[in-house]
Amino acid sequence: MNKLAERFSGRQRRRRKPEADSGQKTLRVISWNLLHRSGALVDDISSLIERQRPDIFLMQEVTGAIEPLPASVGGQFYRQSWPGRRHGLAAWSRMPLHSPRPLKLPASKLPGKLPTRFSQLLEVAGITIANVHLSHGQILNRRQLRLIARSTRGPTAIIGDYNSFGPVVLRGFHDVGPRDSTHRAQEIVPFRLDRCMVRTLHCTRAETLYKGPSDHRPILLEFVCPDQD
Repeated sequence: MNKLAERFSGRQRRRRKPEADSGQKTLRVISWNLLHRSGALVDDISSLIERQRPDIFLMQEVTGAIEPLPASVGGQFYRQSWPGRRHGLAAWSRMPLHSPRPLKLPASKLPGKLPTRFSQLLEVAGITIANVHLSHGQILNRRQLRLIARSTRGPTAIIGDYNSFGPVVLRGFHDVGPRDSTHRAQEIVPFRLDRCMVRTLHCTRAETLYKGPSDHRPILLEFVCPDQD
């Protein structure tokens, strides 16, 4: 198989953990920063959903152009716009969900600050999933993560574009995301911006996928669903 075929198959840069027991249910999640000005569109997302069959698809830098997605692949689409910006967050789900709730994140106190950012919180299969596109400030984005951790309970996954450089320490959470770079600044310098941290949750699969028209690689994760009595 040549390199181009490997990219489209999603087999490159793969990191697997032991598979879950056959009797356990798993949740497959993809997260992708779409690049709102000239990046991924509905057809690109639809193709990725058809190839990888996720249960949940998290998106960052989402505009109204992505609203028609359910007409292509079915499912439910939940878009969360940000005040003062043309783009925000969105989640596509194969199954109906209660409407995700926004969580306002700490903002910069410096003059000329950018508009406030939000996280998008979803509840599915006994797991809280926080869809994030955190700030570039390396102190500020750690504060935002701590607020998400305090605002959630039980099995939780914080997934998306962290905009973080270097290690991230979050009490009670550990990093299970792919270790490969997901973005190249100026198409040269590689960074691992797209990450996943979890609390009391077992991840059986973590990999990066082909970036397509975006400037970020999507990341794919699989989790063992907690027992729900």
